[in-house]
Amino acid sequence: MKTTLKSILFTALSGAVISLSSCNKDDDPIITNTITDVVVASASFSVLEEAVVKANLATTLSGTGPFTVFAPDNTAFANAGITSATVASLSSTQLSDLLLYHTIGSKILAADVPAGPNAKVITAGCDSLFVTKNASGVYVNGIKVAVADIAADNGVIHQLSKALNKPSGNIVATAQAAGSGLDSLVKAIVRANNAPGGDPALIATLSSATLTVFAPSNAAFTQLLTALGTNDINNIPVATLLAVLRYHVVGGRAFSSDLANGNLAMLAGGNTTINLTNGAGGGPTIKGNGN
Repeated sequence: MKTTLKSILFTALSGAVISLSSCNKDDDPIITNTITDVVVASASFSVLEEAVVKANLATTLSGTGPFTVFAPDNTAFANAGITSATVASLSSTQLSDLLLYHTIGSKILAADVPAGPNAKVITAGCDSLFVTKNASGVYVNGIKVAVADIAADNGVIHQLSKALNKPSGNIVATAQAAGSGLDSLVKAIVRANNAPGGDPALIATLSSATLTVFAPSNAAFTQLLTALGTNDINNIPVATLLAVLRYHVVGGRAFSSDLANGNLAMLAGGNTTINLTNGAGGGPTIKGNGN
């Protein structure tokens, strides 16, 4: 009986060795610590876990991948105004859209992030993210990666300092969005576009070109109106209004992380001065000519 048992064991082990030796690098990896597992195991990712479960993405992020997830922890979600109550109020589709905007369908370690600035990568939801790597670290849409290269068997997690805000429209649509606080800017753009002597291509340009706008808030326009001795945007000469608006625009995409102390050339000509550290009120500030 012992001899027979040894023979059986030897035969089984030999078969196992032959089977293992026939494996190659194309075989599926053994996954025991997935991105979902990492999220669930960390108390600091509890809001993210709630979102992943409600969005029905737990199984997806436990799959073979590979994935790169730019993961907001609880503080990062709070910095973006998102709490457990927010997650509860959103639909599974809304949460899926938000989370897929934080996910890349390949593995990208911090060392492999393009220097950029603002190199375009495509998300798992077929949207665009813009990544930059410099001496200060890795940035995604201008948001700094707080902790990079958190390993998982099916990819990698980069912990963000703030949740990403998925864009919902062009510059004009963003300014028009409810609660933006940019009502006066929208009114000024419409007047500068439509009034006699205005620029009839202004709205089209702001809706299609790649630009950065230093957008004056409603309060900033109130200050402008006071300085010009009026209380109505419609009383501002169109030429003056156009000059003011164009002096707030820079060609190209510049996130806050791309800015540096010193002069910044505006699209319409002239320089502004950027002060990131000790501007008025402690900074950061952007200062134009004469103000």
